[in-house]
Amino acid sequence: MYNRAGLVCRAIDSVLAQSRPADEVIVVDDGSTDDTADAVLRFQDRVRMIRQPHSGVAAGRNRGIREARYDWLAFLDSDDLWKPNKLQRQCEALQEQPDSLICYTDEEWRKDGRWKNQSKHHQKHSGWIYEHCLALCIISPSSVLLHRRVLETAGLFDEQLPACEDYDLWLRVCSRFPVLFLAERLIVKQAGDWPQLSKQHSLDRYRIISLEKTLRQEPLSNEQRRLTAGQLVEKCRIYSLGCRKHGKDEEALWAEKMARVYKG
Repeated sequence: MYNRAGLVCRAIDSVLAQSRPADEVIVVDDGSTDDTADAVLRFQDRVRMIRQPHSGVAAGRNRGIREARYDWLAFLDSDDLWKPNKLQRQCEALQEQPDSLICYTDEEWRKDGRWKNQSKHHQKHSGWIYEHCLALCIISPSSVLLHRRVLETAGLFDEQLPACEDYDLWLRVCSRFPVLFLAERLIVKQAGDWPQLSKQHSLDRYRIISLEKTLRQEPLSNEQRRLTAGQLVEKCRIYSLGCRKHGKDEEALWAEKMARVYKG
């Protein structure tokens, strides 16, 4: 959490109200400068709060991962909510498919408290879903329950990315592991007038960086490499057009040069 005094208590309440209680609840305060940390004090020993200098969402999640004492890990952003049976339903689904090491769920979207329909391109998938993760991030971190082994293999959130750190991680994860999708809306993703990373950064720029890094570093199949390069070139094209339109010629040149490298 970072400067979320008006939101974070509802998020924590949604965790503490689970029908299958969490074994441990860690709250990471990423250098808040408002009353966020004081607001969490009312939970006393029901949560363990960790404070750190402001380092970004990836660093905050990674700190929680390192501090956690258990092998199965779940995440919740401070402006999202879990529905009361979220953990229970995921545990049941994983018991039915014991070879699965990562499970995510469908989600309910609300903006200013009102229901918001998802677009068709946000459709979720199960199994080997790498190709479905290329266009945009279809896995919400707040919906995930995974085994620590997944992160030991794929790595943690990239702390160099101020945004799209989840998109970047799921590319690494989904190129290595099949994913179990639970088609139930078990989390609530909220949008409102508070600051959000998607409003503060150009997401396509950081998706391009993630795709290029994936091509350089990940053990992709030939087909995965082809699809990844194609998506990178297309995102570079779109990003370059937007930059040219707004007079950001240097950024446009960066994207165009990147596209030429991988156009092949």
